[in-house]
Amino acid sequence: MDERDDDGRLEPNRRTFLAGTAAAGAGAVSTGLTAGAEDGEPNGAANDGIPDPAPAPERRGPHTGRPPARGDRGMVATPHWLATAAGNDALRNGGSAVDAAIAANAVLSVAYPHMSGLGGDAFWLIHDGNDVRALNASGPAAANATRERFAEYDELPDRGPESALTVPGAVDGWRRAHEAYGGLAWEELFGDAIRHAREGVPVGHSLADWLEIDEPILREFPDTAEIFLPDGDVPEEGDRLVQTALADSLETLATEGAREGFYDGPIAEELASPEGSPLTSADFADFEADWVEPISTTYRGYTAYNFPPNTQGFAALQVLNLLEGFDIESWGDGTADYYHHMAEAVKVAFADRDEWLTDPDHVDIPLETLLSKEYADERRGRIDAESAMEMDDVEPGIEFGGSDRDIPGGDTVYLTAVDDDGLAVSLIQSVYYDFGSAVVGGDSGIILQNRGSFFSLDEDHPNRLEPGKRTFHTLIPAILCKDGEPYLCYGTMGGEGQPQTQAAMVTRLVDFDYDVQQAIETPRWLMGPTWGTDDRDLSLEGRVDDAVIDELAARGQPTTVLDDWDDNMGHAQAIRIDPETGYLEGGADPRGDGSAQGF
Repeated sequence: MDERDDDGRLEPNRRTFLAGTAAAGAGAVSTGLTAGAEDGEPNGAANDGIPDPAPAPERRGPHTGRPPARGDRGMVATPHWLATAAGNDALRNGGSAVDAAIAANAVLSVAYPHMSGLGGDAFWLIHDGNDVRALNASGPAAANATRERFAEYDELPDRGPESALTVPGAVDGWRRAHEAYGGLAWEELFGDAIRHAREGVPVGHSLADWLEIDEPILREFPDTAEIFLPDGDVPEEGDRLVQTALADSLETLATEGAREGFYDGPIAEELASPEGSPLTSADFADFEADWVEPISTTYRGYTAYNFPPNTQGFAALQVLNLLEGFDIESWGDGTADYYHHMAEAVKVAFADRDEWLTDPDHVDIPLETLLSKEYADERRGRIDAESAMEMDDVEPGIEFGGSDRDIPGGDTVYLTAVDDDGLAVSLIQSVYYDFGSAVVGGDSGIILQNRGSFFSLDEDHPNRLEPGKRTFHTLIPAILCKDGEPYLCYGTMGGEGQPQTQAAMVTRLVDFDYDVQQAIETPRWLMGPTWGTDDRDLSLEGRVDDAVIDELAARGQPTTVLDDWDDNMGHAQAIRIDPETGYLEGGADPRGDGSAQGF
């Protein structure tokens, strides 16, 4: 244990001292002198008989604002520190990684309600020690959600009760994951979330920003404004936000369970009550999250798993297939070559995504071809190292023959957890837009998602609105495996940016040997629209060198420079499992309010 000196200050024990010395040495700049040497004397001149210290190990990659978290018993990484703490509490109390993910996600519904909640959808990838399993907890369109119902519209409404037209699937995903892999009792997972909702949660900078941005929208719906604009004011960072109705719903969920309390019970009745929404209690009762087969490809000796349609996971894997044919390490990270090829690979993959992605129960999607290495070799020929393609001009490799596709967006949370038994969870959840539909379901305190607003009303569109159909999703959790064992759980929020940030993390970890925090913090790019725009520019964080931006413009990339740490780039989290030592290495995105904690 550490001991205290006469003044009560902690004196580090030898292990702590040596670790601190090593860390300081790793970050030091060499001056050519040892400590204590006289100016101008070479190393060792002032300490005869004492050998020179060993040189500090070479550091790969950039310095970061925070080190990666490390542990060997368990780890959780989420976009909000209170959620990370709740997940770690579950692990320390003997729970599994699934327990930790549910406990953390319940807290996110309180602390990050603009991005996630009980009224949204979720997708799980779980490595259980034998296989990678995928759990689809996205809800379908209501039975009454027909194109005829919306005949007066050219496009579906994106706010208000009519945009709340799909069943929230997340909570039933929690149930099914817990039934398969839970270690703690169900009701034990919600204590932190209930307390934070009832007693109040400190408003973080992300929530504060979005409350200010969305104030006009929230004021349109009195029940929503009563919760999020208490006394008519916009809460500021550090204020206490109390959500009593949400606390009551969480207590009902904890004590009565996901089916009796939520989908077959009183919460469903409240969520189906807003006038104008096509949802009914029967839609909730008929829904069940389902286990599906994950999709995968290989990348430089690793197996990359992602989520199948109705999500864009195949586009993320297509990007990796395209990039595998290039010598990325020779370009160097952060160079014009790096960003240019990343952008071009995304354009090629998104052309196929936008042509095909919808509910696979309604359209036969040619996944085997789209994910083949031969197809990637053929499509890679579209990429010119010196000249950029216009994103809207890139044609899909296989045509569906439907209408033009819309550009997806959305607000999301990604989290990951690994436990002492090797169970690894990669989980993503969302209400789609910031604050979803902006409608609270009755007295539930739960915001309903507006995911169904992405359906098309065009009868020739592959993602056309049909009752019981799941819409196009951008949500994609990911797991990278080495020799069959989980190596990396990773993901991010950010709509269009999710496959791009996943590619950034994989290339920076595999090709450049970064640690997870370096991979997360290094400047990112986004090919496509940022929030509030519909452009298809290549957006870059302001930390990218001006010379690189000029070179990209010279190659024809329509570049836009954002802030140094921009929300548009998503909030990524990751946990890496070292195959040699078994240590867990976690990272969380400084662009959000998150943290990674291990023990």
